[in-house]
Amino acid sequence: MMECYWVLFLVLTLSLTMSYSIRNNIGFQIMNMNTHHLCNTTLQSRYLLSDHNGYVCNTLSVHSHSRCCPQTTPRFSCHGCNVLSRCCNSYEFCVSCCLNPAHTSKEQVLKLKIARPSTARTYANVFDYCAGRCRHSSESVVHENAYLSDFHHCFSLPSNSSGTDTNLQEARLNGVNVVVGRQGEACDSACKSRGQSCVPNKLSVLNNCDIIQKYMSCKGVCLASVGPDKPAEVVHDAPKHMNPGSCLYTQAQSILSCGGSHQHTRRLCPCA
Repeated sequence: MMECYWVLFLVLTLSLTMSYSIRNNIGFQIMNMNTHHLCNTTLQSRYLLSDHNGYVCNTLSVHSHSRCCPQTTPRFSCHGCNVLSRCCNSYEFCVSCCLNPAHTSKEQVLKLKIARPSTARTYANVFDYCAGRCRHSSESVVHENAYLSDFHHCFSLPSNSSGTDTNLQEARLNGVNVVVGRQGEACDSACKSRGQSCVPNKLSVLNNCDIIQKYMSCKGVCLASVGPDKPAEVVHDAPKHMNPGSCLYTQAQSILSCGGSHQHTRRLCPCA
């Protein structure tokens, strides 16, 4: 009888050991799977977020371990976006829309430079680009840093990122003297003080972030803005909301003018 009890004890012990081992392995695999599938997400809103896969969801529905949105939620959604202007009224949907490969070229994005050439880095991935580009929303900023409309989260490529060689652009400035005007001074005045005249059709050549940063002391940020005083840099003692020290270009080429000026900017002028 004792032998039967002893055999039963050994069988139960072996069974428990195997069960614990199997459960342990399963738990390890699950933890490993979660660790390798963590999502990068936006952090701007208390209620919505977009993950790096392009899904948008309520913050309460995010997976507790992976931080990913459920795959039943909208992906690459352009809800509240104008696809033509590539501007949206929501940061999270701007990021989601931007992540759509049909809207944003990974090859182009990974070649873009962030900040000045001397300290530039490239974007690590498309999510990095979309999350940053939609947040800056420079396409709809007027000069005083107010927004033109509710569609102020924009993800279009910067105007100086089309792949055009800056050296080719500068070749179009042959015979032109590039002059940095004084604070609040129009290009007409800046050129006249040097015995020259402003050349209006060369303003569009200077309206390029790489060229602006080459001639001016603005560092890092190059923002799209609206106003006839472009291209320019914001002076360092300007009000904080105007982004002191930043470069400014405009996408509205038709408003470029030799006579434009602003009290808190210095213009980049083509004189001849």
